[in-house]
Amino acid sequence: MLKHILLFGAGKSATCLIDYLVKEISVNEWTLTVCDADLELAQSKLAGAKNATAVSINVENEENRRSLISKADVVISLLPPTLHFLVAKDCVEYSKHLLNASYIDDNLRSLEPSIKEKNLLFLCEMGLDPGIDHMSAMNIIHSIQGKGGVIHSFKSHCGGLVAPESDNNPWHYKISWNPRNVVVAGSNGAEYLLDDKITKVPYHSVFRNTPSVNIPGIYPLCWYPNRNSLPYINLYSLEGIHTFIRTTLRHPAFCRGWSKLINIGFTETGDFEKIKHCTTFKEWVKVKTNRYSSDEIDWNGYLHLYITDPYKDEFSKQMTFLKLDRNEPLPKGFSNSADILQYVLENKLMLADTDIDMIVMLHELEYQLDNKKYATNSTLIVKGDDNIRTAMAKTVGLPIGIAAKLLMQDKLTVRGLHIPVIEEIYQKILPELANNGIRFDEITQEFE
Repeated sequence: MLKHILLFGAGKSATCLIDYLVKEISVNEWTLTVCDADLELAQSKLAGAKNATAVSINVENEENRRSLISKADVVISLLPPTLHFLVAKDCVEYSKHLLNASYIDDNLRSLEPSIKEKNLLFLCEMGLDPGIDHMSAMNIIHSIQGKGGVIHSFKSHCGGLVAPESDNNPWHYKISWNPRNVVVAGSNGAEYLLDDKITKVPYHSVFRNTPSVNIPGIYPLCWYPNRNSLPYINLYSLEGIHTFIRTTLRHPAFCRGWSKLINIGFTETGDFEKIKHCTTFKEWVKVKTNRYSSDEIDWNGYLHLYITDPYKDEFSKQMTFLKLDRNEPLPKGFSNSADILQYVLENKLMLADTDIDMIVMLHELEYQLDNKKYATNSTLIVKGDDNIRTAMAKTVGLPIGIAAKLLMQDKLTVRGLHIPVIEEIYQKILPELANNGIRFDEITQEFE
C-alpha cells in the first residue's frame, strides 16, 4: 500500500504547501488527500494532480474525520487552532504523526504521555512565526554556545508585510494571512525581558512608541512586542540572558494609526450592547467617538486628545482611506466592533490581483566570546510570486511540507510533542528551505 499524507485545510497558507506535497508524492510514489470545507477550493489547489484527492467533510463529524485519519501515515492540520485537538486525539488513537503551525496549548500538552507511549511525533509551531523563527534562531544560538560564547541579548523580529512595489496606501500594509489575527493583534498585551527587567505592556500601549529597526534595502520598519516572550528564554536555552524580546514588524505609520484605532475602541470585542442599535458605518463611528451631533467626522478635529501628535494628518488620511464614516449598512451578524473593522479591512487592505507581499525576519544577538563582544544580525527577506503564492504561504507551508517528507522517508526520527528548537529538526529542514529560496543572510561584527 502506498504511503499516505492527509492535509486538513486548503486556505491561503496551504497553497505552497500543497504545491510542494504534489511534487513530492509524484517523486516518491505517495498519495495525498486534501480535506477542506470548500471542496472546489481543495480541488483547485490540487489541479488534477496524480495520486491526489480532494474531499470535503465536516471536521467535527467524528466518524468521517476518523475514517480519513485512520488511512493516513502523516496528518497535517492547518485548521483553526480550536479544532486541532479533535484531530490530535484521533491521531493518538490511530497512531499517526501530526504536524501543524499553531502554538502548543494545554489540550495538546494533555496528550503528551500518550504521544510518547505510542512513539509518535507531534510537531507544532512549524510555520513562519512560530516555526522558521525557532529554527533559524536555534541554529545561531547553538553555534555561538558551541564555541563557548555567552549570549547577553536576543531580539527576534518578524513581519508579514506588503512589498515596496505594492505599497500604495497610507497604512503601508496589506493583509496576506488571517484578517482576524490582524484585528486582535496585541489584545493580550505583551511581556518581555529588557536589561534584566521584566517589562509588561498593556494592550492600549502595545503599538505606542515602537522602536525602529534598520534593514538595508527595506523601507523603514518598527516593532511591537509579540505576546509573552518569557517562556522562550528556557526553550532557547538562554537562561541568564539580560534582554530577550520577540516582536512583530510593521511600517511605523501602521503602528501609529493602529494605536489610535485601539484607543478609540474600533478593535473592541466586548462592546455589542453599546453598538447593537447601529445600522450604518456612520452611526457606529459616532457611537465609538461620542460625536453624535455632527454629520461629518473630522478626524483631525476628533484627535483633540492627540493635539500634540505630529502625525494627526497622517491618521486623517488613513481613516479617509478606510471610509469608516460612510453612510452604508453595517455587515450582517456583527457581534462587536472588531467584527466591523475586520469587514472593512477585508475590503480595503487585502492584496489585489497584481500585488505581492513580503516576509521580513531579523534576529539581533549580542554575545561575548574569548573576551570580545560581537553582534550578529541574521536577516530573511522573502517576496511572494503573486497574490496566491504569497511569501506568507511559502514560509508557513514549506516547513511543514519538508517535515512531512522527512517523516515519510523515515529521516526524521525524533519522537514526542515538540516545537522545532532541537538540532535534529532544524539541521534537516533549514537547508531545504534555503534550496526553496528561504535563506538567511548573516553579518557578525565585533564591537566595544
